[in-house]
Amino acid sequence: MKHHEHYMARCLQLAKNGMGTTYPNPLVGSIIVHDAKIIGEGWHYKAGEPHAEVAAIASVQDQSLLKKATIYVSLEPCSHYGKTPPCSDLIIAKAIPTVVIGTVDPFAKVAGTGIQKLIQAGCDVTVGVLEDECLALNKRFFTFHTKKRPYIILKWAASSDGYIAPKQRNDRAPVWITNTYSRQLVHKWRAEEQSILVGSTTVLQDNPKLTLRDWDGNHPTRIIINKKASLPNDSAVLNQSVPTIVITAHTDQRQDQHHLIFEKVNATAPTDIVDQICSILHQHDIHSVLIEGGAQTLQAFIDADRWDEARVFTGATALHEGIPAPTLDAKSTTTQQLLKDMLNLYYK
Repeated sequence: MKHHEHYMARCLQLAKNGMGTTYPNPLVGSIIVHDAKIIGEGWHYKAGEPHAEVAAIASVQDQSLLKKATIYVSLEPCSHYGKTPPCSDLIIAKAIPTVVIGTVDPFAKVAGTGIQKLIQAGCDVTVGVLEDECLALNKRFFTFHTKKRPYIILKWAASSDGYIAPKQRNDRAPVWITNTYSRQLVHKWRAEEQSILVGSTTVLQDNPKLTLRDWDGNHPTRIIINKKASLPNDSAVLNQSVPTIVITAHTDQRQDQHHLIFEKVNATAPTDIVDQICSILHQHDIHSVLIEGGAQTLQAFIDADRWDEARVFTGATALHEGIPAPTLDAKSTTTQQLLKDMLNLYYK
């Protein structure tokens, strides 16, 4: 079993190469082993492109060895026709006799049918190798399909004395609490998630772009909660440079445009609005959201108990007065330091 875990760990390493580019598909890594030697490797890079198993099989130079090999894959091979043919069919066609799988796929079109198909074809199938690690790898995908909402990550930065922003602003721009290393890390996080969400107060006060500038990758879809009056037309989030969804609780005269969609919610209790937002994001096939502000928006998701992770920076600067940081009743799992900034990570 130890050797299974060793090879599955390599599958997980490979899968992470697709972080931020596979949406709405899961992260998957696969290797092929013959006589204790890895003869093929692959990972899923992007939706519509070959799945991990297909890439791993294609990378094997001597295809005749497949009939005496073991294929390792972090997630159950698919059994349905999507943008690509079923991977379970390819494994069977190549007569790979042994299949080791990290975890079952919760997606309704798969959910055990790929494993069943392999067993019926005579493959020796093992399931549940490094299962916890394989589940954690695809926490976004699993949350989306089991809870019918995106995986929700809260992020904020507080001053050393507990404020998220000053009360008074001199101009319509962000007030930086953290250092450049922390800010670069946030841009890396943006590249890993499918969407980024802020409330209208953040848009009105900071006029953020909510795009990647300090990291290479795909810009996340921008989600704006607009419970107040219409956002100014010169707001950076309305420039249509990046797909943007404005969730509004009032009548907005503007119509859907290229890269700009308006979705209506009912102006009811904050918890109800949070659930409506989760439902809208699910309908748009958004698997993960990074909520970056402001304090009211973050607190609404905390109070509604709709969050999975929180990433909280504490800067070295004191503001002395301002808008208090959100209140989160949880213990941090890990703490790390970026120069004088402290980062606390919380997991539900």
